[in-house]
Amino acid sequence: MRILVLGSGAREHAIVKALLSEGADHEVTAAPGNAGIALEAPVVALDPTNGDVVAQYALDNAIDLVIVGPEAPLVAGVADKLRTRGIPVFGPGKAAAALEGSKTFAKRIMDEAGVPSGKAIRAGTIADAIQAIDEYGAPYVVKADGLAAGKGVLVTPDRAAAIAHAEFWLQHGDVLIEEFLSGEEVSLFLLSDGHSVLPLSPAQDYKRAFDGDEGPNTGGMGSYSPLPWLPAGFVDEVIDTIALPTIRQLAAEQKPFIGLLYCGLIVTSKGIRVIEFNARFGDPETQVVLPRLVTPLSGLLFAAATGGLGSLPRPEFSDEVAVGVVLASEGYPDDPITGRRIDGLDRVRDVTIDHAATAASGDTFVATGGRVLSVVALGGTFAAAREKVYAALGEISLQGGHFRTDIAEKVS
Repeated sequence: MRILVLGSGAREHAIVKALLSEGADHEVTAAPGNAGIALEAPVVALDPTNGDVVAQYALDNAIDLVIVGPEAPLVAGVADKLRTRGIPVFGPGKAAAALEGSKTFAKRIMDEAGVPSGKAIRAGTIADAIQAIDEYGAPYVVKADGLAAGKGVLVTPDRAAAIAHAEFWLQHGDVLIEEFLSGEEVSLFLLSDGHSVLPLSPAQDYKRAFDGDEGPNTGGMGSYSPLPWLPAGFVDEVIDTIALPTIRQLAAEQKPFIGLLYCGLIVTSKGIRVIEFNARFGDPETQVVLPRLVTPLSGLLFAAATGGLGSLPRPEFSDEVAVGVVLASEGYPDDPITGRRIDGLDRVRDVTIDHAATAASGDTFVATGGRVLSVVALGGTFAAAREKVYAALGEISLQGGHFRTDIAEKVS
């Protein structure tokens, strides 16, 4: 197939690698891609949020499938532009992508579908936000209603910090004040063709910047898959009580969800609850889920894009485990310092490196953003995978760079 992957991060790098690893002679192009992706596949300087430009490129180049990686093109309606031109696309249209683009919309869909989630109050003024903050009490959970690049959520015991977070995000729209839910968090990706769903392997990510879940929320500092501690029947329960009801509710509202439903879940003492939905592959979880995927990714995504998931068996995964750790720039997430040289990549062995924010500079790379690289290792055990990934990180040099040292540390 001729496949176009939209996006420029480590998630898209992992998708490109998974497609190229199939041995199916695919022609894969990324737009706009990044310096790491460019080592493996052609990249084109397209604006992925401009649906007309993307659609014309796909038509001009006989693209068989477009895969939308990040959330911004989805919320902008790029998938709609492609579908109206008859181009198969893996990614929901603008109406369904509001599941990620608006937490208020997502809460309404969950309520209509009977999907279990935490209680929440929508606030449009700081007075309403403070009232809700005091009603729910500490720990306080404050979320920006719209897209916030992973920085819109604050969980804190500090009332003043919660109010300040609400005040900041109210400049950009409404906020949601939610009840705090306690338990282990799980990320589960489900492919959807608008009617049927197929699950991928569960993963867990680490949102806090520093070891021990300290520091500010980030876009994700690492992840691992599978989750051996999950109870039997977990995935089936999520499909029956969360994923299918959500997909059916959207279909009933003439907003078919065709793409990747990311279920951010928490296993509480009262059962599974939804923390959030996303409308695309998660980052950094994609980097540990796809290397374990045995079933060809291209066939799954094309079937979802063309309404054929219902006839496919569940995807198969290897028995190996995967551990991924993010190398971030100094100052991330608040004020990352960019432009610094990355050394040592040529010394790294036995891991996969997915580029997130890099640019070529002579014979090496420089960091261009906050999350710079995802370093991923496979192994027969989590201890073996951790040993590989942290040995690799020990070879990589980025002035001021930081990473968590406790990813998958407590898993056996």
